[in-house]
Amino acid sequence: EENGHQNKRLRRDEDKEDAEDQNKKSPKRKIVLLMAYSGKGYHGMQRNVGSSQFKTIEDDLVSALVQSGCIPENHGEDMKKMSFQRCARTDKGVSAAGQIVSLKVRLIDDILEKINNHLPSHIRILGLKRVTGGFNSKNKCDARTYSYMLPTFAFAHKDCDVQEEFYRLDKETLERVNKLLSCYKGTHNFHNFTSQKGPRDPSAKRYIMEMSCGEPFVRENMEFAVIQVKGQSFMMHQIRKMIGLVIAVVKGYAAESIMERSWGEEKVDVPKAPGLGLVLERVHFEKYNRRFGNDGLHEPLEWAEEEERIAVFKEQYIYPTIVNTEREEKSMANWLSTLPIHDFNSSAVEMQTNSKNSKTSSDLEGSDGCGDDSD
Repeated sequence: EENGHQNKRLRRDEDKEDAEDQNKKSPKRKIVLLMAYSGKGYHGMQRNVGSSQFKTIEDDLVSALVQSGCIPENHGEDMKKMSFQRCARTDKGVSAAGQIVSLKVRLIDDILEKINNHLPSHIRILGLKRVTGGFNSKNKCDARTYSYMLPTFAFAHKDCDVQEEFYRLDKETLERVNKLLSCYKGTHNFHNFTSQKGPRDPSAKRYIMEMSCGEPFVRENMEFAVIQVKGQSFMMHQIRKMIGLVIAVVKGYAAESIMERSWGEEKVDVPKAPGLGLVLERVHFEKYNRRFGNDGLHEPLEWAEEEERIAVFKEQYIYPTIVNTEREEKSMANWLSTLPIHDFNSSAVEMQTNSKNSKTSSDLEGSDGCGDDSD
């Protein structure tokens, strides 16, 4: 019996030494991974440990990290052990071309290839960089840029009889869209653009740096356009609601004044555009790069060399998913049909004030049919 115990103890010691040798060869280091993924079929980015019902991007990522030997299995179960942090918690169905996660891993040989071998083709690790030991991708991120790809018939006036495949966005409507999107620039109280935040919650104030819609283009006989927005940070559903409200105004369901009103304290009914077209384009680390990017030990968190791979991934997995899903499931068309249900009217106090001018405003709204509203 004593010999048996001794042998077991020797085997345990040998296994421990082997593991230590392996760890010496591949020491743990803090890194960031540049990720791209198509979010269709996933319940967002963030893992819900213990819930296998709703599959997330991180479920597949953690599984690949364990299988490739980058992290031990228990780190997959408790992600704090590898100091894991994602830069943006993308919602259900949302894709990414430039998501960043920070974590501690064993720097094994051919690490990217090995991780990607255990990932589905619609999730790719496109780059890796070493970072400082205390780096946290969420806290160190200065800004995030998202894009939203949508079929342009979303901007057709509600009184127009639109055939979706034949609709083409005219210059005047695009200019109006951009004028409305530019209103979001600066710091505003976005409590009406998310759930569970009151008008006096300081965290509802967000700073938007840029927001605009690019020139339209045709894919599979349908015209699309891409809206880009750069901000310090965004709350859940915020971007989709920002776009949803602009669509409601351009289509003639709501007056332009609703935008100003939505930043005030009263509750405003803001429609939420579909998640399908939303893509996390890139995340920005300007302050970190200024401090550590040229210190001789760390690389700046810029991805110029990976740009081509990002573009290829988008063309292969993100854009076709958006186009094909829109054609098959008609997510935008179905959502547009719900806009008349929303109540875009003023608050009770404002309605009394506006009632005197109701005749004038109704004349204006009814006058120009398929053209721009004049309010």
